[in-house]
Amino acid sequence: LEKHQSKTNIGAHHIFLGQVRNDLVKRKEVVAIEYSAYIEMAEKEIHRIREEAFEKFDVICMHIYHSLNVVKVGEVCLFVFVSSAHRDASYKASRFIVEELKAKAPIFGKEIFNDESHTWKVNK
Repeated sequence: LEKHQSKTNIGAHHIFLGQVRNDLVKRKEVVAIEYSAYIEMAEKEIHRIREEAFEKFDVICMHIYHSLNVVKVGEVCLFVFVSSAHRDASYKASRFIVEELKAKAPIFGKEIFNDESHTWKVNK
């Protein structure tokens, strides 16, 4: 945020943090999610989503980070930061980015349960 203070055309920042939930799946407790990805494809898709967001919404700056490997319950797995002159553009762009990532980025989550079993997570 400090670096953005010099950008005086920015009037709004929207920050979205995705966090691993302690879900119950078939009576098993999720303790972590192990994220994997086709790195090169995921980076290209994230770049495409980012560029499309710049085209569709009047945003000035954005940052998108998704965790890989094991992320424990309560930890952040997705960080989306969008800056714009007005709040509506940053809200809409952030929502667009998150939904596109979930639908199209080749990033996969394996839910790890308290009994050490696991299953692939379905994005919702």
